[in-house]
Amino acid sequence: MLQNYFKTAWRNLIRSKVYSALNIFGLATGMAVALLIGLWVNDQTSFDHFLPNYQQAYQVKYNYNNNGEIKTQIEVCIPLADALKNEVPEIAYTASAFGPANYGTLTDILTVNDKKISPDGMVAGADFLKIFQFPFIEGNADNALKDPSSIVLTESTAKALFGNESAMNKVVRFNNDSKKVTGIIKDIPRNSSLQFSYIYPFSVFASGGWVKAATTNWNHTFFKLFASLKPNVTYAQAEPKMRLLVQKYSPGTYKTFQQQVTMQSLADWHLYTDYKNGIATGGLIDYVKMFSITGMLVLMIACINFMNLSTARSEKRAREVGVRKVIGSTRAGLIWQFLIESVVITFISFLVSLLFVQLALPAFNLLARTEISIPWSNAYFWLIIISYVLITGLLAGSRPAFYLSSFQPVKVLKGTMQAGKSATLPRKILVVLQFSCSIALIISTIIVYQQIQYAKNRPRGYNPNRLLMSPGVNSQYGPLKHDVLATGMVSSMTKSLSPATDVNSHNTIDNWPGRLPNEPLSIAMNALADTDYFRTLGIQLLAGRNFTGSFAADSNCVILNEAAVKRMRLKEPLNQIITWSVSNAPNHLRVIAVVKDALTNAPFAPAEPTMFIYQPSWTFNTMYRLSPGVSTQDALAKLKLLFNKYNPDYPYVYHFADEAYAANFELETLI
Repeated sequence: MLQNYFKTAWRNLIRSKVYSALNIFGLATGMAVALLIGLWVNDQTSFDHFLPNYQQAYQVKYNYNNNGEIKTQIEVCIPLADALKNEVPEIAYTASAFGPANYGTLTDILTVNDKKISPDGMVAGADFLKIFQFPFIEGNADNALKDPSSIVLTESTAKALFGNESAMNKVVRFNNDSKKVTGIIKDIPRNSSLQFSYIYPFSVFASGGWVKAATTNWNHTFFKLFASLKPNVTYAQAEPKMRLLVQKYSPGTYKTFQQQVTMQSLADWHLYTDYKNGIATGGLIDYVKMFSITGMLVLMIACINFMNLSTARSEKRAREVGVRKVIGSTRAGLIWQFLIESVVITFISFLVSLLFVQLALPAFNLLARTEISIPWSNAYFWLIIISYVLITGLLAGSRPAFYLSSFQPVKVLKGTMQAGKSATLPRKILVVLQFSCSIALIISTIIVYQQIQYAKNRPRGYNPNRLLMSPGVNSQYGPLKHDVLATGMVSSMTKSLSPATDVNSHNTIDNWPGRLPNEPLSIAMNALADTDYFRTLGIQLLAGRNFTGSFAADSNCVILNEAAVKRMRLKEPLNQIITWSVSNAPNHLRVIAVVKDALTNAPFAPAEPTMFIYQPSWTFNTMYRLSPGVSTQDALAKLKLLFNKYNPDYPYVYHFADEAYAANFELETLI
């Protein structure tokens, strides 16, 4: 019987070639879109799942009160690591970390003989590789980061330095120090939230300077902290014991900000990045859901198209149904015949959709910045696909099967059968539903496009045209700036803590005129190295004066943007005194100017309240604007020579500000 159904289905396909082609390619297009979106959704939801016990790994964060609203920050203090281990028995390991590429600092240089590379690395506590169990090729997590002079390399980094020789226990020149390779791990997969090429111990990083001072200071929240729970322990068991650790160890800090310790599971890092009132509620997961709905809508449109084409041919199939019923076919048998015919068409459509997806994947991966491929050898994938084909075939064929099998043989054979309202109404409803889904998708596309264009065309408050950014040159910045300006290729140059398109530091303001009792305030902070910052970026000075360039005169001065003045409710901001608690800097700052707001790292959000201080030693990013009419290629060639002259150990790296700003729209462009 089944063999006969398949033969009949195949003959009908061959007999009606145009109809079959329309159905197959229409359904194949919808299936291809749904499959492509399904592969992308699977890729995004599988981030970090390759790590053993990824469910037990967490990042420690702070929830704090910001003017009545609960905010979340990812940077915490170093002493919290020991406090968690001592006070929360459910925690197995903790590890402080810094990097990769925090504060835009220069990449470290790894040297072996004449081989010199500058990959992105990070510093981490001794138990970092126990929390994140990246697979070792050589060495082990117990000893890899114990020795202060140790370094752990990824497989490709080790090969770049040592070729095919084993790198284990060999010496790598790390800037001006020597480090011993104590471990080699497999290259970090693309679907990992943590990306680095090497790790060295946090104990070395914290052995001097401002980081050493931060090891005992609960107010220095510049570091990342990771933790793992013991096996069979849940976050709910540990949370009550960790929440009020700041109150216990730093009552003054807690009194001002009500900081509470929270943690986010590694399983949620990639999808949940937006916090509301201290709870991770959104982020990429919103787009994953939206894309999933889009895929289902497109597939539904294709299925409705299949149903309508099938029922539109009812007159041609009516005589066939009448004859079959006269010679003894039951309605159930006819339903099975039409459903199997639908499944056959769906299967052929699926094969065509695989071809469509395979052809589209290179362009899609380029657009979405992914490396998705069809998992041909994955049995789980094929199990899902078989279910997907069967469900789609049954769904697409359900309406035609039940409609065509309902024909009465007497009316059909006499030629007196006419379609009434009961027959045409469902078809009309399906057509309306099909067009409604299509219109909804088109409107959504237009709205998203307009939103992106609005954000791109918003006044930024600074001029990104021909503005370049490079990691800073610290000791030789003065001579470099002199020679760069002397070439005539650059009209102005400056150096600061944060680049033009990002915010690298937020700081607590303890007191300001008109502060309400116990009112908290944390704003963005940028340190400047000279007086040319605002001129270089094209930020307008609205009131007051610029810095003079004298550290003695300017170290206790501050410049605020409009958003900061508004947030502090300063009616007459000039010469007002604000107070903050930061080591190696004056605690009382006098407002000397107000500048226009500038958009930094959030193109869809209002400008952040920001303060600018004069602290040249805190600056790591160089920014410079190419002169009008100068060839970009010629300018970059000359700049490379000068940067290499004053910074010979590091490669010349630059980014255009407009391109870096445009990167904020990648996800919206994908949509």
